[in-house]
Amino acid sequence: MKRVLFLLVIAGFVATAAARSISSFNSGWEFKKGPFAVDPMKAAAQWDGKWEAVDIPHTWNAEDMQTRVNHFYEGAAYYRKSYFCPEELKGKRVFLRFEGVGACAEVYVNGKLTGSHRGAYAAFVAEIGTALKPGAENTLIVKADNASRPDVIPVNHQLFGVYGGIYRPVWLIVTEQSNISVTDCASAGVYITQENVSKRSAEITVKVKVDNASLVPDPLTLVNTIYTRDGKPVATHRQSFDLTPQGTQAYIARFTLRNPHLWKGRPDPYLYKVVSQLLRNNKVVDEVVQPLGIRRYEAVAGKGFFLNGVKYPMYGVTRHQDWWGLGSALTGREHDADLVMIMDVGATTVRFAHYQQSDYIYSRCDSLGLIVWAEIPFVNRVTGQEWENAHCQLRELIRQSFNHPSIYVWGLHNEVYSPTDYTAALTASLHDLAKTEDPHRYTAAVNGYGHAEHPVNQHADIQGMNRYFGWYEKKIQDIDPWIEGLEKDYPWQRLMLTEYGADANLAHQTEYLGESLNYTRQYYPEGFQTKTHEYQWATIAAHPYIIASYLWNMFDFACPMWSRGGVPARNMKGLVTFDRKMKKDAYFWYKANWSSEPVVYLTGRRNTDREKRMTTVTVYSNVGAPTVTLNGKELTGIRQGYTAVHYVFDRVALAEGKNVLRAVVRDRTGKEHADEIEWMYTGEKNRGIEKYENRQEHSGF
Repeated sequence: MKRVLFLLVIAGFVATAAARSISSFNSGWEFKKGPFAVDPMKAAAQWDGKWEAVDIPHTWNAEDMQTRVNHFYEGAAYYRKSYFCPEELKGKRVFLRFEGVGACAEVYVNGKLTGSHRGAYAAFVAEIGTALKPGAENTLIVKADNASRPDVIPVNHQLFGVYGGIYRPVWLIVTEQSNISVTDCASAGVYITQENVSKRSAEITVKVKVDNASLVPDPLTLVNTIYTRDGKPVATHRQSFDLTPQGTQAYIARFTLRNPHLWKGRPDPYLYKVVSQLLRNNKVVDEVVQPLGIRRYEAVAGKGFFLNGVKYPMYGVTRHQDWWGLGSALTGREHDADLVMIMDVGATTVRFAHYQQSDYIYSRCDSLGLIVWAEIPFVNRVTGQEWENAHCQLRELIRQSFNHPSIYVWGLHNEVYSPTDYTAALTASLHDLAKTEDPHRYTAAVNGYGHAEHPVNQHADIQGMNRYFGWYEKKIQDIDPWIEGLEKDYPWQRLMLTEYGADANLAHQTEYLGESLNYTRQYYPEGFQTKTHEYQWATIAAHPYIIASYLWNMFDFACPMWSRGGVPARNMKGLVTFDRKMKKDAYFWYKANWSSEPVVYLTGRRNTDREKRMTTVTVYSNVGAPTVTLNGKELTGIRQGYTAVHYVFDRVALAEGKNVLRAVVRDRTGKEHADEIEWMYTGEKNRGIEKYENRQEHSGF
């Protein structure tokens, strides 16, 4: 068992802090999937020899939910682990903290129910100490069930699959009888708020919830200290009290920091840290460390987003957490890989949709400077039975994520409608809950119809709208009158474009692209996705009325109820394929527009079998106008496209056979940036959508 040790200078004396013990509890599990004919708890002994050895994180849907349409296992499964409880834990408080179990869970220790939870995406804690036998082996069993329920959001698997299993890490936490609360919605028990933030000063409040499980008052001292990133103490507050055993108590420390180092997003994501300690007789009883990024967010209708009083670009992507072959059972390695690409494309903000994601990834966004939209999975359908659970999941999201400076908004719902009176009332109630829990952040709700006057709208601070012009409705260019109409009629509205884009199957390539595509057909050419993003990002960039935009999606992901675009169980709107191996053309469109990294990129590199002799060549370059050659001969007639990085050559004549295109730009330092692709032309072709659909081309990822 690992112990977290700190050497800290506190109010003039040195304390060696043997703080709470936090140990990984992820190895040595056994697994058995249902369905079950009898009560599993009574029959568990009969399964000896029938359990599968697994480590956590684990999901049982990594294959079936990603490859089969409406044919995957949803229901109950069981995890079992033998745990030897050391004698020295007698008299301690012992907890299991589950970061995520899909979707409903029950925790048993030696046959005794010690905790339960409803919801796949929030952490929860089971206090198991009183059920353990110190100095002996103990049997732990966790029931996980991802069957859809009308009273637990999301109520179906329509927009994305709810993977079953203990798919995020598990931790064993040991504390003294008095502690900083572990069971307050599985939060840190520490809540940091900030007000009146400027470069001159900031008012910081630290609220710490403490708990005494003994039968007598405990004389304690609570010390809160703010440290710089380098570990230098900035300010300390201490208070002493007798902690009674009657429920959780909250104690508050207030600080005024002069000339604070502000958290400035990607350019300078500076983090202080707040260390909260409980002491008894100058010895540390418990300790919690939390991040502090001092910043001020403002979303101003019609003008844009402001960070610390300065207008800040909100270049947004969305992210589902699942990976091909892994499902939702991810480690830090996968989260980091996703963040590398999100940073590389130049994003400044991320909508983590449509549910609470790993605390690890929120923490990484704190340190990377990505501004985060966090939300609950109230999506797609309304049953009338989810009221209580929606409130519970929002409360958990807020309390567990309260101290992440990267988070600026709490998302309340996404595309939920009828019965509209109920949905509107539930959204308004969720807004009130969010403002009670956290009055200093925005709330947001998202509509898919694009009508400001829709009856479920205007119940949150920010109105999000999902619009897929050219894909689900109308034509690509119809985004223009839509924005202009809202801008004219609702100038006071804080509007964000929270989803837009189109699917792209990399096996589908053609030069024949119209202004709309019927998504119900099985033909999803990459070129149409590229065309959509080129036009629509240019429109978004020209309208500050859209405070922030979030393209859908950064990565392809599983949709186990769908069969579209030639690939079962897949949403292919990502800029990157499901296996994270291929970056689509649209990825480089955004990187050229958003990133400061040099980009020179020729589009259409997978459309190698050309259909037209007279064709178009497109280059994305953010380092200046490119020189482009075809088979060694320089092309002429370059024109500017939709943005300053968009360069187009019209009516380029291909030669028979292989054609080599090369684009070159020398930057101001003389460094050469180049890209090269090959196309084949063997005669005029008019394939059309029907011919491609008849060929039944598929992409595996």
